[in-house]
Amino acid sequence: MDAELGTRAQRFSTELSQGCARGCDLCSEFNGCLRCSPKLFILLERNDIRQIGICLPSCPLGYFGLRNTDMNKCIKCKIENCESCFSRNFCTKCKEGLYLHKGRCYVTCPEGYAAANGTMECSSPAQCEMSEWGPWGPCSKKRKLCGFKKGNEDRTRRILQAPSGDVSLCPATTEVRRCTVQKSQCPEGKRKRKEEQGKQDNGNRNRKDTKDTKSGTKKRRNKQRGATVAATPASPAQ
Repeated sequence: MDAELGTRAQRFSTELSQGCARGCDLCSEFNGCLRCSPKLFILLERNDIRQIGICLPSCPLGYFGLRNTDMNKCIKCKIENCESCFSRNFCTKCKEGLYLHKGRCYVTCPEGYAAANGTMECSSPAQCEMSEWGPWGPCSKKRKLCGFKKGNEDRTRRILQAPSGDVSLCPATTEVRRCTVQKSQCPEGKRKRKEEQGKQDNGNRNRKDTKDTKSGTKKRRNKQRGATVAATPASPAQ
């Protein structure tokens, strides 16, 4: 049994050492290269259900080289639309037509950034000289300053200097944020309510005065009627 295992191991070792491609120190017929020569990188390419190893002086597009004492490897970039990368999650060059920004690929540069000097790399427009932000404006909603609880307030700044006079390369000059105020009645609303209340009070007062006038007239009539009855002489006795 031991002799059979030894013979099998020897045959396997012979298969690995024979027919290896240039730069490959160890290979197999089924998986290609298993170990590359020093300074070379091994790249594993998938072929159906198999992974075939090949040795390269540098890693191809879409991969980055990872060196270690055991074996140098080509690792696939994990960033979408990345053509070459510095590490698994940091792209150094995007596919054609896409912009590179902080190791990621974008269709357009993020807000506040622009492609520098005709390249496809987004950079902060530091060359734009901006003024300080002004104070936040009053909280408003639909151009009204009262009669609501939640609204918006904004503040602005100016572009003091733009590269080549192109202000589109500079960051935003306006900021907007949500704000909350204690809900209050608008002055015109208060005035209207006060006028309506005044009219109502006047109406009540007029009705009261009319009622009092009618009551006084009735009392005077009753008093005059009583006085007339008292002044009539009694008839002489027959």
